[in-house]
Amino acid sequence: MSYLEQHGGRATPQSEPTSPDQVENNAGGYVFAVDPLTRLRRFLILGSEGGSYYASERDLTKENVEVVRELARNAGPTLVAETAAISTSGRAPSNEPALYALAVAISHGDQETKRVAAEMLPLVARTGTHLFHFVRYAQTQRGWGRTLRWAVANWYLTHRSPDRLAYQLVKYRQRDGWTHRDLLRLAHPKATDVETAMLLQWAARGADEEAAVPPDVVVQGFVKAQTAKTPAETAKLVLDYGLPREALNPEHLTDPAVWCAMLQAGMPLGAMVRNLANMTRLGVLDRAYARGVVLDTLTDSDALKGSRLHPLALLIALKTYASGQGFRGSNVWTPVPRVIDALDAAFYRAFGNVEVSGKRILLALDVSGSMSAGSVAGSPLTPREASAALALVTLATEQDVEVVAFSGGMVPLGLSARQRLDDAVRTVSGLPFDRTDCALPMLYASKHQKEFDAFIVLTDSETWCGSIHPKQALDQYRERSGIAARCAVVGMVANRFSIADPNDAGMLDVVGFDTATPQLLSDFFAGNL
Repeated sequence: MSYLEQHGGRATPQSEPTSPDQVENNAGGYVFAVDPLTRLRRFLILGSEGGSYYASERDLTKENVEVVRELARNAGPTLVAETAAISTSGRAPSNEPALYALAVAISHGDQETKRVAAEMLPLVARTGTHLFHFVRYAQTQRGWGRTLRWAVANWYLTHRSPDRLAYQLVKYRQRDGWTHRDLLRLAHPKATDVETAMLLQWAARGADEEAAVPPDVVVQGFVKAQTAKTPAETAKLVLDYGLPREALNPEHLTDPAVWCAMLQAGMPLGAMVRNLANMTRLGVLDRAYARGVVLDTLTDSDALKGSRLHPLALLIALKTYASGQGFRGSNVWTPVPRVIDALDAAFYRAFGNVEVSGKRILLALDVSGSMSAGSVAGSPLTPREASAALALVTLATEQDVEVVAFSGGMVPLGLSARQRLDDAVRTVSGLPFDRTDCALPMLYASKHQKEFDAFIVLTDSETWCGSIHPKQALDQYRERSGIAARCAVVGMVANRFSIADPNDAGMLDVVGFDTATPQLLSDFFAGNL
C-alpha cells in the first residue's frame, strides 16, 4: 500500500513534480521557479561568482545574464529602478552586479530604458572605480554611441561640488585599463563652472603634459605627495590636505606615522576595515590613539550606516582578521582581541534595528553537500558558512528560536546569540554533509509535536532525496498542529529555484545577505506583509 500512498497527492517524492508549474532543479528534484524580479534580486545581491555545487560559475552567470537582458528588453525601467534601489541602499555586498545590470539596460533596452539608465549612472557608479567597471561592461555589449557618451559625461558633471570630483580624480585614477583621461577624451563633458572645467582639463591632459594644477586642496596635496621624500613629509601632507592612501608614495605606506595620520584625517570606514591586518602587522594598532580611533569608528552606528559597508564585508574582515593570516599571500599578524569584538558587534549593527516578531521560530540551516561548494557574493565563504552568520542575526533579534541543521538527516545545532561570528562559522563548516531534503524541518516539527509559528529555511533549494515535498510537509504540519505556520525560504545562491510555493501566501522567498531581509522576515511572521 505504501507505493499507492506516495502517489496520492499528499506525499509525492521530490524526484517527481506535484504540479505543472514545478521545474527540475540541478540535483534532479522538483521545485518552484522564482519570478524574474526575484532572480534579479538574487543576482544583484548574491552575484554568481564562484558558481555552485551543481552549476559552474560560467553556467550560473549565463543564466543570470539572460534574465537581466530579458528584463532590459521587456521591463527596462523596472530593471533600472530595482538595480538603483538595491545599489544605493547598500543592500548588496558588491556593486559589480548592479553596474553590469545598468550596462545591460543601457545597451539592450529601448530608448526610455537607456535614458533612465544613463540618468541613474551617477547614483549606482558612486566612485571612479565603479565608473571604469561600468564602462568595461558596457563596451563588451555596445560601441560608444550618443547615450553612453552622455551618461559618462554626466557622471563627471553631477558631483555635488568640485572638491568631490577632485577626490574621485585623485583616489581612483585608473582601473581595468581605463583612466579618466581616456573617458574624458571619449565623452567630452562640458563644464559650466571654471573650477570643474580646470579639473577636467587637468585630468584629460594627464601628468605627461603641461597643465595648470587646479586650486582644489586634494589635487594640490596629491601633486606634492608625488615628490615627498620622507614618511614624515607624507604624514604632514595627509593631515594638511586630507589625502587618501591611493594618493601617497607606496614606499611610505610601511610607516606607522603615515597610517596614524590617515586615521586622524578621517580614513573612510571601508578603507579602515580593509586595512586592519596591515595596520596590526605594522604596529599601528599598538598605539593607543590609533586603536581608539578604530574601535570608536567600528562601534559607531551612524558611521556604519553612512559608509554603506555591507555586513558580509564585515564578516569576511572578521574571519580574516581573527585568523591572523590572509587568504592569499604570506602576511601574518597577531589579532587585537578588542578589534575582533568590535568587528563582531559591527556585523549586527550593519543590519540596522530589527523589530521582534514575537513568534515561535524553527531556524533550519541546509548543510548538505551542495551548500558546501561555491561562494556567496564572490567571498571566501560558502553558502553553508554564510548561513551560520545569518542564523546569528535571527538569534540576536528574536526571543523564541530553535536552531537545527539538516542534510539527509536532522541534527540540533548549538548556536547561541552570545556566540562570536567566526566561532559559529567554524561550528557549521565542521558538520558532516549528505543529501538534500528540505522537507525535514517541517517533518521534524510534526514528528516531535513542536509548536512553531514560523519556519526559516536557509538553502539553495537543490532538494531531491525526500519522500515528500517541502510544501506538502508544511501543509501537513499546519493541518496536524492547527497552526497557520508561515515559511520563509532564504535563498543562498543566485539560481532560479525555490521550495516556496508562489501561490501560498504563507510562504515567502527572500535573498540571503540582503540587509533588508531580517526586518522583512519579522514583518512577514508578524502578519504585516
